[in-house]
Amino acid sequence: MKDLLLRGPMDWLERIPWRALGRWWIVGLTFLGVGSGVLYVFREYFGMPLLLATLASAECTILVRFLINDRWVFGHSRPSWQRLWQFHVASAGGFVIWYTVANALPLLVPYFNLHYVLASAVGSACSVSFNMLTNFLWIWRKPDAKKAAAA
Repeated sequence: MKDLLLRGPMDWLERIPWRALGRWWIVGLTFLGVGSGVLYVFREYFGMPLLLATLASAECTILVRFLINDRWVFGHSRPSWQRLWQFHVASAGGFVIWYTVANALPLLVPYFNLHYVLASAVGSACSVSFNMLTNFLWIWRKPDAKKAAAA
């Protein structure tokens, strides 16, 4: 009975792509810094309004993140339009989460005097789970062995 209880979680843990997951986190954390830097440049040096600067910085990083994830994290030799489209759709969902938090925190919580770059980091943290699920379970999912054998 004890083996049966441990078998489920152990099987689940063995199916997790640990290497890809680690690389995905490296890319994500790197782009937290890159995106914050781009946001800062758009806001401080180009004088863009915060709403436009957050939008522009997000769009600038999406394509580069896709190319790195597609090649280095998930091992595809060539990018595909389908994965790029899926990544963009998934990123849009994560973006909505990030954009809302990054813009709402400085506006709705003025008594904390929260800097917009810190609000952006909090927004990034809120969208990570959504992005991880869509990246691993939709865009770059491995075909189910039973379904592949049946086909």
